[in-house]
Amino acid sequence: MDKVLYIGMSGARENMLAQQAHANNLANATTKGFKADMAQARAMQVFGEGHPSRVYAMTERPATNMDSGTLIETGRKLDVAVQGDGWIAVQTPDGNEGYTRAGELQIDALGRVVTGSGLPVIGNGGEPIVVPPIEQIDIANDGGITIRPQGEGAAELILVDSIKFVNPEPGTLFKGVDGLMRTENQVPLPPALDVQIRSGYLESSNVNGVHELTNMITLARQFEMHIKMMKTAEENSSAAAKILQLS
Repeated sequence: MDKVLYIGMSGARENMLAQQAHANNLANATTKGFKADMAQARAMQVFGEGHPSRVYAMTERPATNMDSGTLIETGRKLDVAVQGDGWIAVQTPDGNEGYTRAGELQIDALGRVVTGSGLPVIGNGGEPIVVPPIEQIDIANDGGITIRPQGEGAAELILVDSIKFVNPEPGTLFKGVDGLMRTENQVPLPPALDVQIRSGYLESSNVNGVHELTNMITLARQFEMHIKMMKTAEENSSAAAKILQLS
């Protein structure tokens, strides 16, 4: 069988994977703090018997667009948005540490400060932040959480903890299937004291809807081209079989 069939198949497969990545980006265009995924493949020569004259598509490790989204004012005291570089540390369901830019915080029934998806926010001490019953809560630009306990006067303010922020070197974080950023070795990063936030704001997704839709249209056309190539390989194979039958 002509190797062009495998080449067309590998190209169509990469187009399908890229379509999935761009479709996921488009679906999360309104998700707070979402970072768009990139999809890419490159041409690789086919080595084997004979001269490596053909190429096939091979997936390269996709990257994530780390550009910041725009800040949206909400006025809600538990909404926070990281300004510039930096990430909010949260505890993942498996007990490890993950990082997010989604700052739609809330307090659950156990008194823990959690994200909108229910993940506990980690303090600078390395443990989830827990607050007692409160009358008021404020989050400072450096992540410090100040509360007024329930039943106390206006002057009785307590600093319970500070949100742990990290600011790793570019390229050291990767996105998991749950959308959280992680380090390769799962070792928690040290706190970054220079990260600043804005209380009462949320960061929007950095997805460009027009760009994603244009890419999906382009990929659909490329997929059709690969299918035509596979059809041509089938026709060539059938013609060659007929010639052999005549001989």
